[in-house]
Amino acid sequence: MKLLKKKNCSGCGACYDVCPMQAIKMKRDYEGFLYPHIAKNLCIECGKCQTVCPMEDMKCVISDNQYLGAKTIWDNERTTSSSGGIFPILAQYILKKDGIVYGAAFQKNFVLKHQGIEDEEGLQLLKETKYVQSDMRGIYKEICREIEKGRTVLFSGTPCQCEALRKFLGIIPENLLLVSLVCYGVPSPGIWEKYVHTLEKEHQGKLKRFSFRDKRDGDCGHTVSYSIENQEYVSKLNDNPYLKLYFRNYIIRPACFQCPFTTVHRQFDFTIGDFWGIERVNPDFEDGMGTSIVIAHSEKAKHIFEILSKEMKYFLCEKRQIMQPRLCEPTARPQKKKLFMLLYHFLPFKIVCKLLH
Repeated sequence: MKLLKKKNCSGCGACYDVCPMQAIKMKRDYEGFLYPHIAKNLCIECGKCQTVCPMEDMKCVISDNQYLGAKTIWDNERTTSSSGGIFPILAQYILKKDGIVYGAAFQKNFVLKHQGIEDEEGLQLLKETKYVQSDMRGIYKEICREIEKGRTVLFSGTPCQCEALRKFLGIIPENLLLVSLVCYGVPSPGIWEKYVHTLEKEHQGKLKRFSFRDKRDGDCGHTVSYSIENQEYVSKLNDNPYLKLYFRNYIIRPACFQCPFTTVHRQFDFTIGDFWGIERVNPDFEDGMGTSIVIAHSEKAKHIFEILSKEMKYFLCEKRQIMQPRLCEPTARPQKKKLFMLLYHFLPFKIVCKLLH
């Protein structure tokens, strides 16, 4: 069986989970991303890996979307969450139904993986923005088992991960709430790992906490903070070496540069993300603590939003008002990406940033 070329592979890991012969292994490449590799002696040519691939056989289905700007009324949730804190409101709704919520959480040594949580304490692990590609191995099978038990499940992830799950299940069952993110592009886990090692070496201790979008300054999360042992370090987002590389597109997965999901029409329940430009659309709504765009794609999503609306401040929008760059076109490939990948293996992050300014 032939898999996609590397430039088209999103690294979702669904092919790994679906293979009945365990013939597919996920291995890191030179850029630090996971890619599937097939053991030909085990492959039985069943074709299941291709049926679950989110980048294969793409069909754009026009949905009757509802567009909103929203933020939770609970200040603590907004402070500790991305954007307007809509994800934890959706998650709590599922948890109250004795359900299970899946999202990306840092594991030991700050490796990012998707995991399921079943209580408020676990929800804290999923809430903040994490600019790293998460490992999904084993999650598709686990979600399938939970759904078959009749449990209510919320899955939150990048649109390619959501599409992979939809294809893995064949449909979106009534007891699954599928929430996709407005995704800029996924950064390399290998480069993140090297950056963590660099911080620990520089400050001579273990990383205990990292916030990519700290809201302490009321600047919509344009502050970065992290703690090593008992010492906290704070800087502006644009001054952080790792995030400089990310937002200059050097450490983004190759497939993201031709992402087919940069559209408002998705076969999921919700799409959520930052409401950039809120100061122009609804200036009275802007308070520096973040606002979410919410796109309700399905009737199920619209019904749930109505139920939860008492926990939110929100307003209806037109499509043109919520449009973000990553809902229109993929992130652009930088001209010096190959040069960066050559340099990063040999030079410290700060020096690479200066060379590639």
